[in-house]
Amino acid sequence: MSKSWSIDSWRNLPVKQMPTYPDAQALGAVEQELGSYPPLVFAGEARALKEKLGEVAEGKAFLLQGGDCAESFKEFHPNNIRDTFKVMLQMAVVLTYGAACPVVKVGRMAGQFAKPRSADTETINGVELPSYRGDNINGIEFTPEARIPDPQRQIRAYNQSASTLNLLRAFAQGGFADLSKIHRWNLSFVDGSPAGERYSKMTTQIDEAVAFMQACGITAETAPQMRETDFYTSHEALLLGYEQALTRQDSLTGDYYDCSAHMLWIGDRTRKADEAHVEFLRGVHNPIGMKCGPTMDEDDLIRLIDILNPKNEAGRLTLIARMGAEKVNDHLPRLVKRVKAEGRKVVWSCDPMHGNTIKATNGYKTRPFDAILSEVKSFFDVHKAEGTHAGGVHFEMTGTDVTECIGGAREVTVDSLSDRYHTHCDPRLNGGQALELAFLMAEMIKQERDDARELLAASA
Repeated sequence: MSKSWSIDSWRNLPVKQMPTYPDAQALGAVEQELGSYPPLVFAGEARALKEKLGEVAEGKAFLLQGGDCAESFKEFHPNNIRDTFKVMLQMAVVLTYGAACPVVKVGRMAGQFAKPRSADTETINGVELPSYRGDNINGIEFTPEARIPDPQRQIRAYNQSASTLNLLRAFAQGGFADLSKIHRWNLSFVDGSPAGERYSKMTTQIDEAVAFMQACGITAETAPQMRETDFYTSHEALLLGYEQALTRQDSLTGDYYDCSAHMLWIGDRTRKADEAHVEFLRGVHNPIGMKCGPTMDEDDLIRLIDILNPKNEAGRLTLIARMGAEKVNDHLPRLVKRVKAEGRKVVWSCDPMHGNTIKATNGYKTRPFDAILSEVKSFFDVHKAEGTHAGGVHFEMTGTDVTECIGGAREVTVDSLSDRYHTHCDPRLNGGQALELAFLMAEMIKQERDDARELLAASA
């Protein structure tokens, strides 16, 4: 690990999961061009998110992070952006009520293109080609031409990210996020859900709370907080040349920020302490996430925390546990205990998607809803047992009615996977499944609050 940091010091270290471009000169020209483009986000926005995540780390807020597994050029449409944003707003309202605290909303949007792969190549019918690594690198079509990494795709990804961000900002501040409107959407969901009766009590209570606020004069017309919201973007910082090209020095502080997104994370495959991805992200001042799988060692985790968050700042680092439903209880407690014992300030978040991927009998890659819910429940149980804060969740999801994850109240069966299986990479929760999870999590969190209140009353 280099002691001095610069925006290109990562280039001196081993790097994984990066494509090999056949034309280095063309790649350099694209990176230089991107370096002259406007930042997609601003340093002050990243600082604001870090402050909010600091509240999460202290148990005063909850993190909801969600969006596409991998954004694509083909599915780029304002309706898709709107639908995912809408479902995240609906989830946030339900979770806010259940947790009785603010929900920090972060999208896997406006930049989540590149994907790590388990192998450099894939073989179909005896033909071997380079793996698809995301639309900002190569094409998903299984042809030799499409699979060649093309640096011009980074320009298109930047432009799509800018357009997505523009729309998200308009939705967040232009009245689309009106609380009473979101609540009406939730009422409609509950009315049409096979499990609607279970969730109706909570929606009735939220309805009464909204009516009470309106009676007190707190409406969309009198309080901006009722019609506007803060929404942040994030993606995995995988394609480091692109990330470097969009890194800017903040004029107020002199610190460097990766202005491709408000928050970046390191994947489970690229989190080696002496390699390029950790080197790059240790030097930018954005909030950082790090995936922690079952192979994460306690000593390695503390070492990585100290590299990425040397000042032990609350809100700087989010640890995203992705264990798998059957492995959470074997691996998460030891990590949580060690981090707590060492006094490290982190946000603990649960990614219940990546450890629960299976291949269905018909060959489709899928994720069972029950396994996803089970991992979330175990995540909350572990933190309750250890006396730490279960700070958030991290979902791969879409607002559209895809059929990629099996199960849920409106059950997606193995046989129906082929109906609307649109993902370019891993299976996503559809809008109904994501919102159902929010209701179930809100029930869990509210029950914990009620139990704690009863315990306090009994001891008084």
